[in-house]
Parts: sequence; C-alpha cells; structure tokens
Amino acid sequence: MTVSDTAQLRPNRTKPKNDWSKMEEADNFAHTVKLFRQGKYDDAHFRRFRLQHGAYGTRMTGDYAMIRIKLPAGEVYPAQLEKIAQLSEQFSIGSAHVSTRENIQLHWVVLEDVSEVFRGLAEVGLTSREACGNSVRNVMCSPLSGVCSDEKFDSTPYALATARFFLRNPMAQNLPRKFKFNFTCCEKHGMVRMVDVGLLPQTTEIDGVIQRGFKVFLGGGLGNKSYVGHQLEDFTPQEDLLHTSIAVVRIFDRLGDRKNLARNRMRYLVNDMGWGKFQNLVLKERAIVRATQSVVTKLDVDLEPSEIKRPVRISEDVQQGVADGYARWLKTNAIQQKQSDYYSVFIALEAGDITATQLSSLASVVEEFSYEGYARTGFSQNIALRFVHADDLPRLYSKLLNVGLAKSGSLTMSSPIGCSGTTSCNLALTNSHRLAKEIQRKFLELGLDEDEDLADSSIKISGCPNSCGQHGIATIGFFGGGARVGKDMYPNYQMSLGGRSDGETTLGVTCLRVPAKRVIPVILEIIKTFKENKKPEDTLKSWIHRIITNHEDSQVKSVSDLKKILEPLTIPPTKEDDPSFYSDYGDDGSYHTKTGKGECAA
Repeated sequence: MTVSDTAQLRPNRTKPKNDWSKMEEADNFAHTVKLFRQGKYDDAHFRRFRLQHGAYGTRMTGDYAMIRIKLPAGEVYPAQLEKIAQLSEQFSIGSAHVSTRENIQLHWVVLEDVSEVFRGLAEVGLTSREACGNSVRNVMCSPLSGVCSDEKFDSTPYALATARFFLRNPMAQNLPRKFKFNFTCCEKHGMVRMVDVGLLPQTTEIDGVIQRGFKVFLGGGLGNKSYVGHQLEDFTPQEDLLHTSIAVVRIFDRLGDRKNLARNRMRYLVNDMGWGKFQNLVLKERAIVRATQSVVTKLDVDLEPSEIKRPVRISEDVQQGVADGYARWLKTNAIQQKQSDYYSVFIALEAGDITATQLSSLASVVEEFSYEGYARTGFSQNIALRFVHADDLPRLYSKLLNVGLAKSGSLTMSSPIGCSGTTSCNLALTNSHRLAKEIQRKFLELGLDEDEDLADSSIKISGCPNSCGQHGIATIGFFGGGARVGKDMYPNYQMSLGGRSDGETTLGVTCLRVPAKRVIPVILEIIKTFKENKKPEDTLKSWIHRIITNHEDSQVKSVSDLKKILEPLTIPPTKEDDPSFYSDYGDDGSYHTKTGKGECAA
C-alpha cells in the first residue's frame, strides 16, 4: 500500500470495493415467509432456505431470527456501519454482535422483518447469503494481513477473491455441512490449522524469480470433537489456489457423511479416511480440476494497492494533555504496523457486543482516523482500525472514550471470547456470553490487562461442547453444562488448559468441572499459582504449555497437581447457604437445562 501524508480530505467517504448483495433476494425471502406462514412451505424446507440466506432460528421460538451479516475478510466500511446501526435500531434490539468469524449479527429480528433488513444491507453492498447453512461460510482473513511485519505478502486479495468465487456458486449450495476458509498473515495471527481450509502466505524462488503461494492446511476444526489440520504440501503456487479449493470442496461434497449430522464436517472425513489417503485424493482431484475446468473459471484476485490517505482535519482541536488511561489503552489495544508511523488499533467489546449508537459513532471514527477508510473485524470479537497515524492515537483514544469504546485489554487475556450462549442459541446450556463479560469486568478492575505475563494468554467460553466460543484452543477454555446437588441444578463448565492456535497449535487438555459462579475465582487461583511457580521468562501461556506436556519442574508438575489446588474452589454450597450459586449469570431464577434444535450462533 502506498502512503500519502499530503492528500486532501476525500470529498466522499471510501466506497466498498466489493458489492456482495442481490436486492432480489430480499423480495424472494419476503415472499417465501408468506408461503411458510400460509402452510405452503414445510418446516424443514423453510429452515434450509432461511439458513441459506443467513437467518438463524432464535432460542425456543420460530417467530424471530438472528441475521448474520457476512463480512468477507472482515472488511466493513463507514456507510455499512451506519446502515447496520440503523437496522439494529429499527428491527433488532438496538445492538449488534461481532462474532469470532468476522461477521456482525443482529438478534431477535421478527421473521417478517428479515427481508427488510436484507433490503437495507443490499443498499450498502452487504449480504447475509450463505453466512449460515450447509455452504461455504464467511471467508476469513487476519485483520493484520497487509500490515504484519512477519507476513510474506498480503493475503487479503486472495481471501476476497475466494469469497467472490464461492458466493452463490452452485457447487457450494448443498454441502454435507458448513465449510470454512481462513486466510492469515502469519502463524501468530490466524487459525489456519483449525478450519476446513487454512491458508498461510508463502514465497519461493524459482529460476531467480520470487513466486507467491501458500501453505495449505486441511481438515482442522473445533467442535464436540476437534482436530488439528494437516499441511497438504510444502508449497502450493498461487495459480493452484482455486484448483485446490475446488478439489477439496468437491471431495467433501461427494464423500461427506450426510446421514450422521454429528459427524458430517470435513474433519471427520479426514480422520476416518486417514490423512495419507485423503491427501492423495485431493492431489488427484486437483489434477482433474486443473485439466477439466474452463479457462473462464479463475480466481479474480485484485492486487491493485489501495492508496492510504491521511485526511486533513476539518477542525483541528488543540490537544490539552492526554486523557486518563491512554497509556494503558495504547499498551493493550494497539500494534505497530510494518508501515512506519502507523498502528492497528483494536477496539475491545464486551463479548462482541456493540450498541447501535456506538456503531454509528464508530463509522465517523473510522472515516476520521483510519487512512485506508474502513475497519476490519477480527478473530476475537473485536474491531480493528488500521493505518492510524501515531500522531493521531491520543485523539483517537479521546474520541473512543466519549462513546464508550475505549476499554483497554483488547489484545490480552482480559478480553475473553464468549459465544451467544443461552441469550439466543438453541443448543446452549449456560450463559457463556454473560460470563465472558463478568470476567472482562473483573480483570479490568484488577488491572490484569497490564500484566505482561498474561498478555499472550486467552480465555474462551462456549455455552455447550460445540466450540462456537473456541474453548479448545484457549489457554484456559470452558464449555457449559449442568450439574446437581440432590434435586437442585446449577450451571457448570468443563475447563481445559493449554490450547493454542499458533505455529504450535495444540488442543486444550481437560482439567476439571467448575461451577459457573466459581469460574472467576478458579482463574484467579491459576494466575496466583503461576506467579508462585513461574520462571523469570515465563508467561502464563508458556507455563501452562509445560504443564500439559509434562515438562514443568516446579511444585506444580502436571494437570493433576493443578487440579488438586483448584478442587476446593469447586465444591458447591447448599442452596440454603447460597441461592445465587444455583442461578446462571443474567438469570435470577433457578437454573435448568433446556435445549432445542441446533442452530449455533457464535
């Protein structure tokens, strides 16, 4: 990307490069809802149609939907943020939710209003088509692609091209189950080994010429049973990216288990077949695709660099000192880019939630401070503003402070991930969403976001075993369930330790079950134990990794040793002694488990 500090303020805001929408889909959805209400569409067929268009069912009701707005590569522009804010106010609950897959979700939309939301999204080039259902889901790309100092090249154009190719593509409309692509910049800033197809940019020299390509990882994924992906080959040239992608989708479409819902993700196919056999099948299928696909079938990669413009302020305020908390916020929310003097700033949200008013304010902030003119959603329920000039950081902080978006800790353990949980999901057993918020508030109160020993660790929480909250790759992960004392039930979590999604991708190791109201004390006890036993160079992440791999030589040598320390905190009181223990966060009533037909909403 080219940088110009002398560019004049743009007369018009940055326009999206891509229009993902089709207005006629809104009209079609409205018509189909009428037919469904008239009994001319059965539940199963309507459910498939609804999901294909990006409208999830909402917990225990058929009259509302959650709309998942697809943001390929996480790109979202100011006009789009403003439109989402408007739609949230008009048709949702006055807030939106940023997911772990770079989507933005609107909850509790009346079914008859869904088409109106689709129409509004289409006006600004957005769609929810195939954000749900058995299709290629939102194509993700690390929000640091293009600015990361460790990347070989920017993979964003390839992610956008892949999204364009598969959106509404007939080959991806009726897969055995959902299918996910992840592009990244480097191993540190992506999850390429934990999805169906993960792509890491690489280069190689051939006859003195640097050639672009990828490391391709296949068959990873999180769920009730999780698997780490396998590398297909040493180097996949960029010319083979589309051939490889088509080959893998075709194999999954042909061989995926359509009869057993619990085992019809590609990771199960890879595991059951064996990696060697699956790898050979992909390479053979790719040769067939390469030989038989029309020359018209190609990946339309736009490699034209975006011009980065530094706006001239309409009214430059005189900075009277720096607002309180600025240093803390800068330390935990900003990353210096490979472009000199520019930063990527990550806005911390509470479990991904942002109000309509904040969305609207954010549109103005993006336009004023991000010199590329748009924002990017991330893998951790946050929003990134890139190409923020170093000189503008104090002013940006003040603006964010005024609209309640200046929480610190976005890039630390103090911003846990929490799936929607019982706030909307049919499968959820606990309110993981609210628990994540409680942890964040407590950690910020204790100032743990500033503790460098904890900075590279993570907390991720799912409301059930299905991993929408990514608990399997968390330093400390939790998934929800229920437990009993006599006839009385209380919300409970299975805790795992040592998960990670970097170059040493590891699935977490099960430790113990923790009551919901004891999760925070247990995490704090883990931190306390770590501080008492750590080596000078240790972080919590490295210390726990040694424990789960049996390489620790302190008083706590194993998961079993840590479990013994924590178990006293997990003993439930009687209901008479502590009635609140028997209710979940956000619910004053007695806890009970209740689930419906699964339509998970991370």
